[in-house]
Amino acid sequence: MSKGDSVSRVGLKKLTPDVSAAMGSLHGAAVSAAQDAKVEPEILELVRIRASQINGCAFCLDMHTKDARAQGETEQRVYALNAWRETPFFTERERAALALTEAVTLVHDGHVPDAVYAEAAEVFDEQQIAALIWAATVINAYNRIAIATRMAPGTYQPAQK
Repeated sequence: MSKGDSVSRVGLKKLTPDVSAAMGSLHGAAVSAAQDAKVEPEILELVRIRASQINGCAFCLDMHTKDARAQGETEQRVYALNAWRETPFFTERERAALALTEAVTLVHDGHVPDAVYAEAAEVFDEQQIAALIWAATVINAYNRIAIATRMAPGTYQPAQK
């Protein structure tokens, strides 16, 4: 569908500010939990990008690839993320986080298999696994919001350090 053919969508933040604020609070709490658990920020961006790839969320892909690059992520790894299993570019921890993210994102297809969870448990402690599950859950929710409301990609710019 071309942009001109698109139906105008609701502005959730304007129409439901309390719910939008609650979603922002959930995101902030998930980020804090990851920081407290010492989950690497690079892994969190990979989680966000991979879930957004699976869900086809252009807005979140635009945002999180820019954030990852601003944090020093390489273009090669960003480009190869969709095929992470086929590349040597990702660490054992990153691979475990990506597998867990895919299982949470595609929960209807296998219900987060024990093998995936066990792989994550080999390289992450319980607090870190909890933080990763929250990170995957939050980005999946944001993907659904951005897709349902047709948030347009392209204008987001990472905060300057």
